[in-house]
Amino acid sequence: MAEEIKNVNAKVDELEAAAKKYASKDTVISIGGYEFTPAKLMVAFTIVSSSLGGLYGTFEIYKDYMGMKKKIAEYVSPDLSEFDKRLAVIEQNSSKTADYTRDIKTDLKNDIRRNESVTEQIERSVKQAQRENDQDLKNMQGTLRAQLDRTRDDMEKLKRDTDSKIDKLNSSVDAKIQKAIDNPLANK
Repeated sequence: MAEEIKNVNAKVDELEAAAKKYASKDTVISIGGYEFTPAKLMVAFTIVSSSLGGLYGTFEIYKDYMGMKKKIAEYVSPDLSEFDKRLAVIEQNSSKTADYTRDIKTDLKNDIRRNESVTEQIERSVKQAQRENDQDLKNMQGTLRAQLDRTRDDMEKLKRDTDSKIDKLNSSVDAKIQKAIDNPLANK
């Protein structure tokens, strides 16, 4: 019977040590000489993953920019000698020249407007993507906070349950000890 009591006491001690180690609000994890709580680790993970996502997006934009820059640098303007010959013919015929110049001017304006429109669309798209990324980040932070709260609640419940079981076990052990002490046959 004494051996059973020792085993029960040893188990109780192990449970109390585990409760202190894992269910404590003061749990600290040391990484690389720095000390973190589980909450700090979750926040750090969120910040790192968001930063990496932002860096990846920035890398993709930079890669596209460098590709466009290379294409522009390698651009070779077409041979315009035929165009010059045509201009000479047009100069000879002044009425045709004015019409042709007007047409070129109109086409250039349209091209410029199209380019401006495309540029504005790209800017709107980038701004929209930034807003969506910001919103996603806020949503992710909210979700992580909710998960952290649930985890904290679960840990508190586990601590209460463990404390309750330990109290019941202590009461049971105390009752058995008292019963053994009160037994008149045990004294003979």
